[in-house]
Amino acid sequence: MRFPQQDLLASLERLGASAATEADASVPAALAQAGVPTAAVAALVALLTARKATLQAAFDTALAADELRRYQKFAKPGRPSAHIVQLRQKQAAARQATSLSRQSLIKAAAAFVRDAGIEVPERVALNAFIIEWIGAKLPGDDGRAA
Repeated sequence: MRFPQQDLLASLERLGASAATEADASVPAALAQAGVPTAAVAALVALLTARKATLQAAFDTALAADELRRYQKFAKPGRPSAHIVQLRQKQAAARQATSLSRQSLIKAAAAFVRDAGIEVPERVALNAFIIEWIGAKLPGDDGRAA
């Protein structure tokens, strides 16, 4: 699982929310270029953490589905084996984690958009908009916005 803004998230976490709200000099230049106010840095950290959790949950769900598909292909008809049942439970837990992470992403996105004063276009889902915004405005691993 690859999270493109991992370096940015790590640097923001090192700064800490209290230090980041004290002076503009402690905010990375990339955030200033993206138009993120200093007061919204704590909400941005929560947003990036939720985005990372969403990507991890999606990866885990896909992995569980692939594993189940692989073993279910050769299963005998009738009552499923204990292993297949465990894989189905694992897949259900992964799906639930995906749902929870999506909810936390939407909650964090709403707080960030409110704190940063970002206008969300009409008829665009908040989570879709914020994922596009993160990709376009925040630097990835290579140091520039995607």
